[in-house]
Amino acid sequence: MKLNWIAAATFAAMGSTTYAQSSVTLYGVVDSGLLYQSTAAASFSPTAKNLGAVYRYKDGGIYSSIWGMKGTEDIGGGYYVNFKLQGSFDSGTGKPGLADTAGATAIFNQVATVGVSSPFGSISAGRQIVPMAYAMAETDVRSANYFGSILTAWIGMNTAAGWQGTSTNGPIGALYDSNAIVYESPKFYGVSGLLEYAPGGVPGSFQGGTRESAVLKYSNYGLNLSAVYYTGHDTNPGPTTVATGLNNNRYWYLGAKYTTLNGISMSASYSNGANPAAKSAANPFGGTSLDLYSGGLGYQVSSAVKLTSGIYYLKDRNNSKNKSLEVAGGAEYSLSKTSLVYGQVGWVNNHGDMTQTITYGQPVAPGMGTVAVMLGLRHAF
Repeated sequence: MKLNWIAAATFAAMGSTTYAQSSVTLYGVVDSGLLYQSTAAASFSPTAKNLGAVYRYKDGGIYSSIWGMKGTEDIGGGYYVNFKLQGSFDSGTGKPGLADTAGATAIFNQVATVGVSSPFGSISAGRQIVPMAYAMAETDVRSANYFGSILTAWIGMNTAAGWQGTSTNGPIGALYDSNAIVYESPKFYGVSGLLEYAPGGVPGSFQGGTRESAVLKYSNYGLNLSAVYYTGHDTNPGPTTVATGLNNNRYWYLGAKYTTLNGISMSASYSNGANPAAKSAANPFGGTSLDLYSGGLGYQVSSAVKLTSGIYYLKDRNNSKNKSLEVAGGAEYSLSKTSLVYGQVGWVNNHGDMTQTITYGQPVAPGMGTVAVMLGLRHAF
């Protein structure tokens, strides 16, 4: 729902005589369904056992359920002051989503920003979804869905690198960064760029806990191109980790998607995630070096019906036995502008210690293959 306020009333209450146009929007999405998966584990631990098939209520078949508020104030001359607060929640339990700290949750675990936009670009500061996440979604036919997409394959890359899934601090790349400052340039003939810097705030260590990334994008004539570089220090911390500025997170990504005039879309990408701090002459790839290849094909059948499919191959450069292949497909039918129903099916074949999942939040045991099917409903308000 929208609450449109004349800022004069607000400023009058504050004893101000300044007048401007501002607005606040409350919004949200509930996304849930039923999931069947032929094998399952209790965690992403490298020693997790296969517990057999699981049939469950599952939040987030396309994206997580969220609620939030955002606002903007026109301060004149093409400049606007903006804010956004957004958090995910499990529609099955009502629990808020994970935070940076292992085992902890936060109300606004996805976005909590304030910023300024202008003809020269925009700057936002605070916790936010990192630019690389949008760049990956825009070059994946499956749009980085929570079920069988470039997102779940990237999560598989993180679990292979030791991420336990109990916080949003991953060892490769990032989905969310706290204390981040992001600049986004205006588009120029379809080209735009984003720069991110997140100071770590660690006493005695200028680089302790810092994050940096750069994204270059092109979007025009049905073609989307993305190039991503992300680096982080002291990521995937343990309970007793001391931040020293260790450069242990490096991820880069190249992706493309093309959509024809008749609704056919195709995508492809290549990315690599590594731990640069572990590199040596004897171990040139470091303690972690994982390659991810993807391809996708989709078709917009009508304004209401969309079909998508994707294939995602993950391999370990240091150990050829560790590899994983994921295939997923889905159909969406829009009931209205704010509601849709969907059906999805996926298959993953893990080898070695790989634990790539089909759907976010439902682990599989190392080296286990699995099949999953999900039917759900998504409504935005």
